[in-house]
Amino acid sequence: MSVVLVGGLHADARRAAVARLLADVPGSVALHHDLATAAVGTVVRTVRDATGLLDAGEAPLVNDCACCALREDLVPELERLADAGRTPLAVVELWDSVEPKAMAEVVTAGGLTVTGVFTAVDPALVLPYLGNGDDLADGGLAAAATDQRTVADTFARQLEYAPVLAVADSPEADDEDRELLAQLHPTARQVRIGQQAPQDTADDGLTVPAPRRRPRSPLAEAALAGFDVEAAAAAQHPACALLPAEADAHGVSTLVWHRCRPFHPERLYAALEDLTCAAARSRGRFWLADKTDTLFHWDAAGGALCVESAGPWLASLPDAAWEMVPPVRRAAAALDWHPEHGDRGQHLVFTSPGLDRDGLERLLESCLLTDAEYAAGRDAWQRLPHAFDTLLEV
Repeated sequence: MSVVLVGGLHADARRAAVARLLADVPGSVALHHDLATAAVGTVVRTVRDATGLLDAGEAPLVNDCACCALREDLVPELERLADAGRTPLAVVELWDSVEPKAMAEVVTAGGLTVTGVFTAVDPALVLPYLGNGDDLADGGLAAAATDQRTVADTFARQLEYAPVLAVADSPEADDEDRELLAQLHPTARQVRIGQQAPQDTADDGLTVPAPRRRPRSPLAEAALAGFDVEAAAAAQHPACALLPAEADAHGVSTLVWHRCRPFHPERLYAALEDLTCAAARSRGRFWLADKTDTLFHWDAAGGALCVESAGPWLASLPDAAWEMVPPVRRAAAALDWHPEHGDRGQHLVFTSPGLDRDGLERLLESCLLTDAEYAAGRDAWQRLPHAFDTLLEV
């Protein structure tokens, strides 16, 4: 039995994608855990096929966490379907704020075969959601009492993790909306939810079914194409993430900023608000002069910034430790290896409509060490103000 995950905060697009899969893959079923009822102590599970509801039940909360209940209940339900042997495709429709990465890893760890991960998207809603800094809890979308995520950062992770975007046919979307979606996740395969299955044409011009099997829609084909959970995780790790490339079209720009000189911690800290608000979405990795061995992750959306340590730079590790590092991480480091600094450096990407590229570059450049500060060397860098200690809770 193949398993495909369909997630995303754009609920109408998500439901349309699930309905398309159920219609196009005979015998397929959809599982959905509704976490909206978690406040009263239960999670409602439904199982349906193209004709309607097949089964419904409740899963109790685990540690007062709706997502934990989903994890505990989902794999046994999928195993039950697999053991029955009548379901070629199980479509897991994730609840609004559930992120696909965690669920893909749970399902795979349970010994099941994930063949696709989709995020369903309405292009007209990409910018409004990416700019929404409200807490999920304010909209009744929090998955637990301790859930402090925002709409923007949750949507960004949902969008960027999935290798396939199931795109709604939105009459409200314009060229700028579609370009923003393309620049945010340029490596994703975009599949229109409403796109029909191909038809063969007979000699007389009439359409006939494709031979040997019922033709599938592009969405159904993508659901069965295969998925590598380890590669997907590596593509999100700040040290080797597949970040967007330079682009500028339809009023949307992506600025890719590379430098091999560290940031002055105090000047960068003073510029954080302006840098965070400069683009609808920015992410990447960066290097602070006073913490020269630590790789930092930059993750901003909705006017809010998350900065955290992502472990050491490879150049700071002894040779013997390199064998413990995944090959994809070593390969990514080799691409940008500097003869003096190794993999240390700045790689930040900013994507937004109306991006002030020149102003943004000037601000970033002003945060780097000056020639004199750089020439003073690492011992002097360690004595610079540790401006990020409070933010990093050091």
